[in-house]
Amino acid sequence: MRNLVKTFKALSDPNRIRILKMLEVRPLCVCEIRDILQLANSTVSKHLSLLRDVEFILDEKDGKWVNFRLNDERSNQYVNKLLPLIAEWLPDDAAIKRDREKVNQVDRYISCVS
Repeated sequence: MRNLVKTFKALSDPNRIRILKMLEVRPLCVCEIRDILQLANSTVSKHLSLLRDVEFILDEKDGKWVNFRLNDERSNQYVNKLLPLIAEWLPDDAAIKRDREKVNQVDRYISCVS
């Protein structure tokens, strides 16, 4: 039961749902997610950590970036069933629509200035 509770806790924040919906469009780095959500890097990193811990997302190193993407391997049985459902949910939500538009506009070469 512990894994199920942990999985649902990861879904209990609107920003984490928004992140999952953004990652349906394409993999993103922390800076890109930060720019879309207008949150601090540390807050975005915490959200990503929680989603990664229950295996909703995976991270991959790409040069100086770490890209986050939806977990298509889905070894967690709950994530395996929930990710396809989440993909169907909220198609008309205004925030999700805005986020999807921003995903297509955000540029890591501008967002991730060191």
